[in-house]
Amino acid sequence: MKAKWLITGLIPLVLLVLVLGWVFKNGAGVERDPAAPIEVLNLDKLTVVPNGFELDVSNTGPETLTISQVIVDDSVWNFSMDPGTTLKRFQDAKVTINYPWVEGDPHTILLISENGIITEASIAAATLTPEPSWKNFLNYGFIGFYVGIVPITLGLLWYPFMKRLKRKWINSIMALTVGLLLFLFFGTLFDGFEIGAEAPSVFQGNMVVIICTVLSFLLLIAFDQYQHKKQKGKGYSPIGIALLMATGIGLHNFGEGLAIGSSFALGEAALGTFLVIGFTLHNITEGIGIAAPLLKIKPKMSTFILLGSIAGAPAILGTWFGGFVFSPIWGAVFLGIGAGAILQVIFVISKMLIEDHKKNLEPSVSWLNFAGFTMGILIMYFTAFFVKY
Repeated sequence: MKAKWLITGLIPLVLLVLVLGWVFKNGAGVERDPAAPIEVLNLDKLTVVPNGFELDVSNTGPETLTISQVIVDDSVWNFSMDPGTTLKRFQDAKVTINYPWVEGDPHTILLISENGIITEASIAAATLTPEPSWKNFLNYGFIGFYVGIVPITLGLLWYPFMKRLKRKWINSIMALTVGLLLFLFFGTLFDGFEIGAEAPSVFQGNMVVIICTVLSFLLLIAFDQYQHKKQKGKGYSPIGIALLMATGIGLHNFGEGLAIGSSFALGEAALGTFLVIGFTLHNITEGIGIAAPLLKIKPKMSTFILLGSIAGAPAILGTWFGGFVFSPIWGAVFLGIGAGAILQVIFVISKMLIEDHKKNLEPSVSWLNFAGFTMGILIMYFTAFFVKY
């Protein structure tokens, strides 16, 4: 009986393999050449060096391609490629162009294949790409420190003021936290889509963001349920919720560090400076959100230091990653995980608020909670305005 059962499962699988093998060998039955060659040359990295430009490229299309010509600022220019001008599928190469670029000027580079397919790379304002060094390493680290740890620590300093509030007002602050996190969730998700779109199309960057978001959310929910079962349903720990919140916000701040680091690396110093100012204002509110779950207990000072570090330190890692080794596909992975973590914290806090209001025979969505939730979204919106301004 068991053998028959296994055979009934294998028969459809074997037939599927045979059908796919036939299609791969003989084609779909419609013989038609494409109107234009299908070539996809992906620009992985553009580096500005003292004597010109270096471009890391990869062939992510279905066919072999050959780079035959390079045009810089409307002029045909000499170039060299390592290991060669012909790239097989998924092969990488480095294009070196000796060009007298001008500090602060825009430059456009066109890579033209032998079939006439053009791949464009542009530089908004030319400046030397930062090279890994202890000085640059420390400078980028300080930027991440200012953006991440400092504002979140300032936000945590609101704890003594909030501690004296009554239960209804504390719940309103928790609802405000849900508003903050909801804004961060969508912001992280959209940032992930933007970065994922820069990855080679074969990797499906946007789908990577969605997959990582869903899997991280479900994984954290499963872990949370395991902890509840282990603790025999004792409820949520305030410190545990704050740690979850700090972790989700930390992953979001990693994305902010990516944006700042890559802006400086591409020579967009003005944009990078505005991002630092905007994100600093933006992140103060995140510290308030992390402190909110702790209002019903008396945490130690070391707890605040730990929470501030978990939430803020990833901004430092993000600036290093964005400034020196940025990869769109890995950026999409990290931001997807961050979005899932934030969504799980929203779920936990919302559930805790609903249970508390049911226990006290109160409506879950009171006017005070609604006002707090709305205020959280508006605060994040208007502080984010300084980032986009």
